[in-house]
Amino acid sequence: MTVSPRKRRVLLAAVSAFVALGVTTGPALAGPAEPHLPISSATRAAEHPQAQALQAALLGLPDGEATSAVVRAGGRDGQWAGSAGVREVGRSGPALTQGRFRAGSVTKVVTAALVLRLAADRKVDLDRPIQRYLPGLLTSEFKPITVRQLLNHTSGIQPAVGAEIPWAERYAQRFDTIDPKAVVAAGIARGPEFAPGTQQHYLNINYTILAMLVEKVTGRSYAEGAARYVLRPAGMRNTSFPGTDPYIRGPHNRGYQLVDGERVDVTDWSVSDRLAAGDMISTLDDLERLLTSLFRGRIVPQPQLKEMFTVPKGIAGASKSAGLDRFEIHGTEAWGKTGARPGYNTAVVATRDLSRTVVYSVTGTDAHAQGLAVGMRFAFPAFR
Repeated sequence: MTVSPRKRRVLLAAVSAFVALGVTTGPALAGPAEPHLPISSATRAAEHPQAQALQAALLGLPDGEATSAVVRAGGRDGQWAGSAGVREVGRSGPALTQGRFRAGSVTKVVTAALVLRLAADRKVDLDRPIQRYLPGLLTSEFKPITVRQLLNHTSGIQPAVGAEIPWAERYAQRFDTIDPKAVVAAGIARGPEFAPGTQQHYLNINYTILAMLVEKVTGRSYAEGAARYVLRPAGMRNTSFPGTDPYIRGPHNRGYQLVDGERVDVTDWSVSDRLAAGDMISTLDDLERLLTSLFRGRIVPQPQLKEMFTVPKGIAGASKSAGLDRFEIHGTEAWGKTGARPGYNTAVVATRDLSRTVVYSVTGTDAHAQGLAVGMRFAFPAFR
């Protein structure tokens, strides 16, 4: 989503003003009238210095932006965990703090870590063209595209469609099974968007191709490779890749899309076309383990890990590395990844030294459109 500088300033000012009110005086946010459950929060170890601001962000749920939120902030100065909202609209019961959720593009963190681990094991060369690994995948229109350029979104490969599919059409097709390889073929058929390495365009197709690379060099499915090289080393026991299954198996908060003022349940949705780019289901515990294990070098060795903290040089506006985004929040450099699927917003964000960390799962009512606003509300306060 592109946000104008003016709109960004307005959002920042609004969030800052809201946070400054604190828990006891902050008003409930505007939204559909509904009884609000009390905030449920717990602290661990020392109190986080921004605990009051973080708890204030939860005030008023459910509201027009989200029906539930589960947030954790940590680091060297203290830890905090809080939740608010409902598990399911129209029924009693607070939001689950240990539930499963769709992690969206946070999946790319796992995919990048997997590819970099294979590079450390010398099964993948980051400077080798993908055409050498997957001959025949790209047409002769494409110049050599390296594995690194897929990782940092500078490949120049286009998406399968040039414009966003209307909401009604997407909703009607939510149970359809779409072959990710067919999606890749459709994108490739459009030809290159730009010469490799000259621009950065964040697209799922890059990571779907990386999944195909993983399967080629390991002889295993993407899910098997991810489990072996990333999930098990990180201790992520409740993370899965549903494939063609449209359901979230196990306890979870239900997700909703706000359509013409009404909340539409969008929890059940096939993500078969997002292989390795956005199909992961996880938990807050598991994403916290991923964040800390990865940044500490327990999954990817340091020589390859630096790729995750390196934005390509010489490209105007570039902010994405291998699997992560570089953020500047209240003057602090942070690295992480956000994810959005219908009904769900997710993020993992931390400073490089893990002195400040935030992980959240929010059932946002317009997940794709309001990603920045959700991040500003639930994550930015931890970096003040």
